[in-house]
Amino acid sequence: MASGRLRHTRGRPIDQPRGSSRSLRPSVDTERFGRISETVARYIGSWAFILWMTIAIIIWVGINLAMADGAPDPFPFIFLTLLLSLQASYAAPLILLAQNRQADRDRVQFQEDRQRTERLLADADYLAREIAALRHALGEVATRDYVRGELRDLISDLDELLDEREQKRRKAERKAERRAVEASRGDVDDRE
Repeated sequence: MASGRLRHTRGRPIDQPRGSSRSLRPSVDTERFGRISETVARYIGSWAFILWMTIAIIIWVGINLAMADGAPDPFPFIFLTLLLSLQASYAAPLILLAQNRQADRDRVQFQEDRQRTERLLADADYLAREIAALRHALGEVATRDYVRGELRDLISDLDELLDEREQKRRKAERKAERRAVEASRGDVDDRE
């Protein structure tokens, strides 16, 4: 090839990979298949399934015992055993798939819970530090109870000062009255 181009095979250059449509692996929607497996596992694990399976087995055994000579599945019930084995061989992987999906969901939930807990702890630590800083800052600031106590003390001091003034005023009035009485007696004594 003198032109330097790669040869094409069936309309596609050789240097490009095949498309996914030509893959030999089956294409499966894992999410949908997982939901189906969970639904089947949930039903297989129910009392209704056990009851219906028991009824079906009793009917199968009853029909085959009643038709002794021409029974489709005579006494050792080999076909019934094959059906139950087939059912178990499909049920077990479906149950395991459902458990794996549940374990994955639990793991994700656990990680989210762990992250949420770490955030809450970090927030709690931050708030504790902030509260400690506020308490430290408020240690130097007068609190409401302190101010109330100081005001009560000032009011009691003012009451005492007012009482002392009132007592001094009364004493001064009494003294003035005595002087007035003495002065009036002196005037009376002088007149006589």
